[in-house]
Amino acid sequence: MSESREVTRRRPAPSKSWRNRMGIIEWKASPYLYIAPFFLLFAVVGLFPLIYTVFVAMRQYNTLTGDAGWAVCGATCADTQASWLGNFQWVLHQEAFWVALRNSVSIFLLSSVPQVICALLIAWILDANLKAKTFWRMGVLLPYVVAPSAAGIIFSQIFSDRMGAVNALLQAIGMQPIMWHGSALWSHIAIAMIVNFRWTGYNALIFLAAMQAIPRDVIEAAVVDGAGKWRTFRSVTLPMLRPTLIFVIITSTIGGLQIFDEPQLFHNAASAGGGVNNQYLTVSLYLYKLGFVNVTVGQPNLGRAAAVAWFLFIIIVLVTMLNFWLTRRMSSGTRVKRDKATLRELKKRQDAELLRARRSGANARADEQKATLEQTSEVAR
Repeated sequence: MSESREVTRRRPAPSKSWRNRMGIIEWKASPYLYIAPFFLLFAVVGLFPLIYTVFVAMRQYNTLTGDAGWAVCGATCADTQASWLGNFQWVLHQEAFWVALRNSVSIFLLSSVPQVICALLIAWILDANLKAKTFWRMGVLLPYVVAPSAAGIIFSQIFSDRMGAVNALLQAIGMQPIMWHGSALWSHIAIAMIVNFRWTGYNALIFLAAMQAIPRDVIEAAVVDGAGKWRTFRSVTLPMLRPTLIFVIITSTIGGLQIFDEPQLFHNAASAGGGVNNQYLTVSLYLYKLGFVNVTVGQPNLGRAAAVAWFLFIIIVLVTMLNFWLTRRMSSGTRVKRDKATLRELKKRQDAELLRARRSGANARADEQKATLEQTSEVAR
């Protein structure tokens, strides 16, 4: 009997069937299969063009004649030998590239900074107890639905130098008209207003969704402590929006530095000139001119355009990292100040409670002494 029990214990476990094994493999591999289509599509339309652009930027590639070998900087450079850095050297020696870079940064600052501030304020207003909330939220999002071409054409007429609505209004109040297309600063302001018109409402709804995710008991606690609406927004709401704020700043940076539609449609979409004196020529517009407009036989237009694209990519990455670092540093500094203020408030409360306890203890001792004196006087009587 004992031998049969020992044999039963030592009997090996039955092997799993192939169906069970396939079920386990499917259970482990199914998450990767679900996300695989995205990565395959990204590799085809995103990663491969990015890598192939590096190869094109190193070659004398022309859309009419094809590949003609390694790139050559040309007469503008001291080095005329064929080299894989030839197109990059040629771009750095072009004054139009630096003008386009300055214009891109100027339009980016004039559009992104007011855009984020206005979006925060609009989201704060929409987060209040307003009537017809859905109506106001849809109204804020309507400019985003407008096509960039339509917005560019409409604003180009509004800011027209001769018959524009803005200049007509300025003349009606006795002011001189502004040359919106002839001045670099005024053209940048006009293009930035087109960008703000389209994207402010979109970013406002992103901020609004983040504000509604903030626990209401935190805001109510701040109100109970005596904080007003502005103090609650500045000290409670804004620090808790840090991840959303970083996201909006990064997306605004990427979109602002590669702006193309608005300056192209601001004056004449067919020429894509960026102004008579390149006063609103951006890097993306300059890339488009090199690669697809100024095409001549024998010029490596596509290779030089690819080099401009890589310069733009590197600039966007660096500016995005700088924005991320500054935003985190500002938010961490605000958090440190808030923690110090909280510690000071706690210390004040502790000191007040200690003083109250001392006073209550002194009063209790005085009452005891008074009671002892009364008892002594009664005994003496």
